[in-house]
Parts: sequence; C-alpha cells; structure tokens
Amino acid sequence: MNLAAATNENLAQVSNVLIYSSMAVYLLAFFANMAEWIFGSRSKTGRAAAALTAQKPAKTAAAAPAVQVKKNGSTAVLERPQVVTRAASGSRGDVPDGPGASGGDEQGDLYGRIAVSLTALGFLIEFAGVLTRALSVQRAPWGNMYEFSITFSTVAVGVYLALLAMKKNVRWLGLPLVITVLLDLGLAVTVLYTASDQLVPALHSYWLYIHVSTAIFCGAVFYVGAVGTLLYLFKDSYENKLVKGGTPGKFATSVLERLPASASLDKFSYRVNAAVFPLWTFTIIAGAIWAGDAWGRYWEWDPKETWSFITWVAYACYLHARATAGWKGRKAAYLALIAFACWLFNYYGVNIFVSGKHSYAGV
Repeated sequence: MNLAAATNENLAQVSNVLIYSSMAVYLLAFFANMAEWIFGSRSKTGRAAAALTAQKPAKTAAAAPAVQVKKNGSTAVLERPQVVTRAASGSRGDVPDGPGASGGDEQGDLYGRIAVSLTALGFLIEFAGVLTRALSVQRAPWGNMYEFSITFSTVAVGVYLALLAMKKNVRWLGLPLVITVLLDLGLAVTVLYTASDQLVPALHSYWLYIHVSTAIFCGAVFYVGAVGTLLYLFKDSYENKLVKGGTPGKFATSVLERLPASASLDKFSYRVNAAVFPLWTFTIIAGAIWAGDAWGRYWEWDPKETWSFITWVAYACYLHARATAGWKGRKAAYLALIAFACWLFNYYGVNIFVSGKHSYAGV
C-alpha cells in the first residue's frame, strides 16, 4: 500500500514537471509567433512590388502574355488582366483574405512554421502531463479546477492543430491561443493547484467521462470561435474605415491586412459555434442524467446548472440572430462574445465564488 502511494506521488510530481515544461515550450512558441508577425510585416510598397513580380513570364514562345489580345475582325483589342480590388462603397464581399501572419514573406513564414512546431511539441508534453496526472490518481483527470484547466488548454491546442492538419487558414490563431494557454496554465499552477486525491463518492460514475469530457471539448471550441469573433470586429471596423476613405495607422494596417477578410472571420466563427452547439446541448442533458443518478433529481437549479443553461440560451440567441436579417454582422458577434463570457463565468466564477453541489475539492 505504501509502495502504491509512493508511486502515485512520484507520478504526480512527474506530471507537475511536464506541465511546467510545456509552459516553457509554449513560451518559446509565443516568441516564434511574435517573430512571424514582426518579421513577416512589410511595407505597402514591398507588398505591391511582390504582387507585381510574383508571376514572371517564362522565357519561351509558349508563355502566355500578361495582357490578352482579342481580335475582332481586323481590329486588335487589348484586354487588361483582371485585378481584384476592394469592394465599392456599400459592398465588401470581394475583399480578399490577408496573406497571413507571415505577410507572404519567406522569413516570416519560417518563424511561423517554427511556432507551429513548438506549439505541437508543447501540446505533446502537456498531454503527457495530463495523462501522468490521470495515472497518479487512477481516474479521469477532471476532479478539480486544476485538472480541468490543464485538460482544457490541452484540448484547445489540439483543436487548433487539428484545424491546421485539415488545411484550414487558422495560423492567425496561433498567437492569441498561445497567450491564452500560458495564462490558463499560469493560473492553474499558482492559484488553482490541488494535490492529487480521490473523488467524492457522488463523482464515481461513468458519466464523469461523458459529461465532463464533452464540457471541456465544447469550451475549447467555443474559445476558438470567440477569438475569431473578436478579430472579426476589429477587421470589420478596419474595412469600414477604408470604405469611408479613412487612413488607419501603420500598426493597425500591418496587423489587420494580414488577417482573413471580415466575412471569412465571421463565417469561421459562426460555423465553429454552430457545429459545437448540439454537443453543448448534449453536455447539459448528460449532466442532468448524472444528477438524477447521483442526487435523485435531474435538475435543482444549482449555480453550475443554472449558468450552463444561461450559456445555452445565449448561444441559441446568437445562432438565431444569425438567421435574422436585422441581427447579422456586428450585433450577432456581440451576442457571441456575451455567450462566451457566460461560459467563462460558468468555468471560473461559479467554481471559485459561488457555492453549490458542484463545489468539490476546494476549487
């Protein structure tokens, strides 16, 4: 028995070392992401010159000319090549997506690929830390806020890497993601840390694996959608200023011109939130079934249950607003951010500041 306890204690210490090691790697990834944005930035003149010289005509007779010649009878008509420009006033549907954090620069792209590699390495180390924590307590590592936090950040990074693997244009998400993960892990190891221990009897159920795992996954996806929504608001304001003839500052231009178009960010956030909303609905239903098994009642308006339902209503309002003509765009985006704020309060606020039946293991 003493040997088993010592083994579990050693595994818990290994888990702590792995979590701190992942933070160190994520910090390096943060610097690499910053380098991608800084060294990938180029002046408007440099970007225009690169665009003009991107496709040099081949030195062969079969090379297609840059200007097409159309013969109409005996008359030769020169047709200008089609150029994609920003939309005219009142419509911005043809605004192209930005070149990305690297700004289309090879040096910036190199730093970006290094950042992705470091983020993937940090993910593997953090995943090993979560797994070792689970082995040390011989259960799912979701019994307190510390374990929930390290698992949440692991899943959030996993979602980002999965989107990259699916060839989605989400490299712009790398910098805010790494910053958030570092803040989350810093809070976990300093404020929320709880020594490994066994669960209270009410939590000994297979519903722990179903309910809590889906809650963590939904939170990670909601976070990705919230970042996209926030950046949409900034990019939309930037495009509106350009349409009205304004001149944004150099910093805003350098950052925002490399993000996807506001329409792309809006579509991305909507699809992410809409895709995970049914799973959030299932999470609440699974929690109610578990409550019925553990406490004898499916719903008691416990603070955690109440805020989970409030979060569900907020996201339902957002999805409904997207289908309503007068609430598309910025109004719907504000609703999405309010919904994510509800999720954050349910995640941190209820556990730390409010007492209820979901208050286990301190935090």
